[in-house]
Amino acid sequence: MHNIDCAKQKIRAVIAGSRVPEDSRHADNTLEWLLRLESNAGDALQLAALAHDIDRADDVRKVKRADFDDYDAFKSAHARNSAEILRSILIRCDVEANIVDEACRLVEVHEVGGDLHSDLLKDADSISYFDVNLPLYYQREGWQETKRRSSWGYRRLSARARELVNKTCYQDETLMQLLREVIHEDIR
Repeated sequence: MHNIDCAKQKIRAVIAGSRVPEDSRHADNTLEWLLRLESNAGDALQLAALAHDIDRADDVRKVKRADFDDYDAFKSAHARNSAEILRSILIRCDVEANIVDEACRLVEVHEVGGDLHSDLLKDADSISYFDVNLPLYYQREGWQETKRRSSWGYRRLSARARELVNKTCYQDETLMQLLREVIHEDIR
């Protein structure tokens, strides 16, 4: 168990260095949502929840959106890079090989899902975007980009996760309007 604690501590330390202010909160919030969705989530899934966006904290190896014409290709490269960064941390913490492999696999597919565990991670990540990231993303990126990103994130949610996001309340009426439009456009 000590090795898992070491890994969580190192993951959090790396993410704390991110220039994106919400990254640390998003990592912990994704883990919180994961445990709400699946209280018995194993070590690999918990590590993946914390580290799924770790590449955003590595200015040297970070995958940049501007380098991609296609958003999904960017997200795929980001996920692969995050998995590579996570693998090195887990190996340094002497985490069991099967947990290393599964945590990295989950991070690599966290944007698309495809099985029970990766779908849980995808939902926890997306719910956390709406819970934590959206207000700060809006401040940086404005209405149009935030709506595009929010629509992309909402479309990838499971029905169960959509119900949770639909209950989101922001104090800012502009953000509530944006969320209502995203939800309404998806219904059409």
